[in-house]
Amino acid sequence: MPLIVLWDIDHTLIENCGVSKEIYAAAFEGVAGRAADHPARTEGRTDRLILAGMFRDHGMEPPEWGLIQPALEAAGAAREADLARRGRALPGAREALAAVAAEPGMVSSVLTGNVQANARVKLRAFGLDGLVNIECGAYGADATDRADLVDVARSRVRAAYGTPPDTPVVLIGDTPRDVQAALDSGAHVIGVASGVHSVDELRAAGAGIVLTDLTDVAALMRHLRSLAHAVC
Repeated sequence: MPLIVLWDIDHTLIENCGVSKEIYAAAFEGVAGRAADHPARTEGRTDRLILAGMFRDHGMEPPEWGLIQPALEAAGAAREADLARRGRALPGAREALAAVAAEPGMVSSVLTGNVQANARVKLRAFGLDGLVNIECGAYGADATDRADLVDVARSRVRAAYGTPPDTPVVLIGDTPRDVQAALDSGAHVIGVASGVHSVDELRAAGAGIVLTDLTDVAALMRHLRSLAHAVC
């Protein structure tokens, strides 16, 4: 059976070294007309929630998303070179993405709280964008709740590849919100303790499989192959 593999980006595949917070601050300033006094609160939230939270933290009513998204995209595009200079692909990320891309029957894309343009920027900054089908992913502009993004990605993969409706999905991410999104949507999950959350925290959140990082590509592929044959 085929398997849909959806990767989180920040702290799972790449380390952005603070550039993400700068993108949010710049987008806030571009829309609000004033500098942010408080940094964005991220930790697995979607861009819709992050920016709405920033405005509320500053005592302001969040504006329409149609005003926020262009500001986010402009801020991301302006910082691609800075991201490439300051950030890095995390250990094993490139090899893991390449292994999944080469595996027959597996469709590899992303599920991230970032808007699609900024997800592309973050992957392209480290030459990872060609290892996933970005068009089939699900992004922060698609829904407020991360769990709702699973069906978005599933529908896009089915439209592109003709996968059966019951094709299993696995989320790979570094936060309890990634784990919860999988549990809430009926997807599988592989936790990766490459961010601020430990192996124990991810297991406590409900992840049955947790890796310390992506360097053991053989172990990752064994897990994915077993999930491809599991019943959702």
